[in-house]
Amino acid sequence: MENSPYLFGDFDVAELCLITFFLFFAGLVIYLRREDRREGYPLEDDVSGRHEPLGGLLFTAKPKTFLLPHGHGTRTLPRADNRDTRQIAARRSAPTDGSPLEPTGNPLLDGVGPGGYAERPNYADLTLEGLPRIVPLRVAPDFHVAPEDTDPRGLAVLGCDGLKGGTVSDVWVDRSEQLIRYLEVAVGARKVLLPMTMCIVDGGARAVKVRAITSAQFADVPGTASPDQVTLLEEEKIVGYYGGGHLYATRDRQEPWL
Repeated sequence: MENSPYLFGDFDVAELCLITFFLFFAGLVIYLRREDRREGYPLEDDVSGRHEPLGGLLFTAKPKTFLLPHGHGTRTLPRADNRDTRQIAARRSAPTDGSPLEPTGNPLLDGVGPGGYAERPNYADLTLEGLPRIVPLRVAPDFHVAPEDTDPRGLAVLGCDGLKGGTVSDVWVDRSEQLIRYLEVAVGARKVLLPMTMCIVDGGARAVKVRAITSAQFADVPGTASPDQVTLLEEEKIVGYYGGGHLYATRDRQEPWL
């Protein structure tokens, strides 16, 4: 029959579309699983450190070379030597899987738990024009603090203990996103960065309040090699320092509530 919905026998167009969709979706899942295994694999056993199987050819992607922007070369993944071999300054609290790590040094600097950070490239993030993306206002004259907002420069920075840890000396802006990324804090002879997302500018109290760390811990915030720009790796260490403070800044934060 000319108007028959069947292509042949009992096989119609709807069944063809359904089978095509299932095949496409299965292929998509396999493709995505291959791509997400370019970094972070093979997994390691939590207790013995033994490497788990990769998953066979079906779930192992072929090496692909990526071109990095702004002349930073290329990167080929996956690679056998692309593993994080850093020694963690912590010991296991128990021999079972998933047991928490107990720091053996300064957890804010050693990258333990919430203070962990990735080994990103040690160069500054750049704008499309090739300029350092995150810079202080002193080298970005086209930016300014909105007049209806409190200018944090000159305000005292208070730690979670309510004591003064330093004074805001400048504001670091993101040229691409046009927002404040960090506050520059003068701590004695040093100047360190404070992530804007980890502080509250209290205009009424004329202070910048930080819950992550104590006033004394501002002295050990990782610094920057350049006074006017910050590298990707330096950002990781700085944010990791404050992130670790939410658990390790004081002893009582590490203890159970009950």
